[in-house]
Amino acid sequence: MTTAPGLQLLTDRCSLAAWAWLWITAGLACISCAFLRIGRDFLGFLAALAPPSVWALAYGYAALTGEYARGTTVALWYLTSHVGVIMWAATVPEHSVPPLPRQARKGKAP
Repeated sequence: MTTAPGLQLLTDRCSLAAWAWLWITAGLACISCAFLRIGRDFLGFLAALAPPSVWALAYGYAALTGEYARGTTVALWYLTSHVGVIMWAATVPEHSVPPLPRQARKGKAP
């Protein structure tokens, strides 16, 4: 079975199918944490960072060792379009979420 170019560092340790489960598990953790209160959802952001960070490392390593010449481009793509965006999203201030109306907080119907 052939593997995706540049992922030999990962596929030497586990199958590509096993690494796919990392993405699936991280996605499920993100979905679960999305329902937590602001400030308690940081585990979802950490879970979201894991798969693209691992992929960026693998492609960067492949580029450094000469195994995959385009690995630098792919690693930078993962670092900017995935890791960078997730890190930016994690910094959105809490005050940007509008507070509940007073009546809704007290349990009163409008």
